[in-house]
Amino acid sequence: MSEHDQATRKPEPPAADASGADLESPTRTRGGGLGLGRSLGLVVALALLVVVGVLTAGERFVSIDNIMTILRAAAVLGVVSIGMTFVITGGGIDLSVGSVLGLATIWATTVATQTMAEQTHWIVMVGCALAVGAGAGVINGVLVAYGRVVAFIATLAMMVGARGLAEEIANRRTWVVEVDPFLDFFRADFLGVTLIVWIFAAVAVAGWVLLNRTTFGRRTIAVGGNPEAARLAGINVRRHTVYLFAIAGLAAGIGAVMMLARTGAGSSTNGFLMELDAIAAVVVGGTLLAGGRGTIMGTVLGVLLFQTLTNVFVQNNISPSVQSVVKGAIIVVAVLLQQRFANRSRAT
Repeated sequence: MSEHDQATRKPEPPAADASGADLESPTRTRGGGLGLGRSLGLVVALALLVVVGVLTAGERFVSIDNIMTILRAAAVLGVVSIGMTFVITGGGIDLSVGSVLGLATIWATTVATQTMAEQTHWIVMVGCALAVGAGAGVINGVLVAYGRVVAFIATLAMMVGARGLAEEIANRRTWVVEVDPFLDFFRADFLGVTLIVWIFAAVAVAGWVLLNRTTFGRRTIAVGGNPEAARLAGINVRRHTVYLFAIAGLAAGIGAVMMLARTGAGSSTNGFLMELDAIAAVVVGGTLLAGGRGTIMGTVLGVLLFQTLTNVFVQNNISPSVQSVVKGAIIVVAVLLQQRFANRSRAT
């Protein structure tokens, strides 16, 4: 029996050292076959959406320009959703990523930041956005782990505060990116694909490796599945929780850089309600809201599924209200299926 199985079935500490080096991979012990089935189900759903798009919009839907539109729209949300996957897998939730993204776009485009970037290098803008994102994530993590504030409340406060701070700094104005080398770099194409799409792919690969092939990933699933058992196994649960929220914040910072490349402007409205789209993509992808199981591949497919669905709606001039209703129904069905799979796993 693996250490993770012991952690989820009884509180006694298993025979492991404090580093958790001999923790067995929980991604293989918890629903491995079901995880493959969920991914295949998402692929089938995505394929059916493509068929619907072709039947209703014709060649316009499968054109290269439209495919790139879907990928560019999915890139920013995808990066933020990958960060969200780590937090939810670890048993938390982060409602602030959209507001943090908006704050990072504002801070990276202030006159002071852009002046420094023009005098030195555009990497200053990137570093500013990443620092704002990671800093907000660390604050969330400290409040949750050491302040013992419920994640929902802590990140809700950050969501409101970050959005308000962004509006205060921007004075309710939009700050245009005037550092041309920044835009030239991030809007460049590589093999015919925009750089921000490649960034999304790189973050997805890095996230998959971190969650599925490292001790950090095994600890994340252990903490999400049973925090007390993880603590008894020698895992510093509080410190690990801070790391998870820092990753989510860093992902929001990366998303801010990508948003600046796409729109060419920083705005306090950037990322508005993106946290809800990210949570929806993560849940539809198969990550348990209760924690203890996460899938990066499922999150990527969930993001692509929602963005393709949105594109089909737009191509057919369907109102945003109908889009919201359909997306809400998809989320409810996904949660119900999660509960069914979870009950089946416990029964076996």
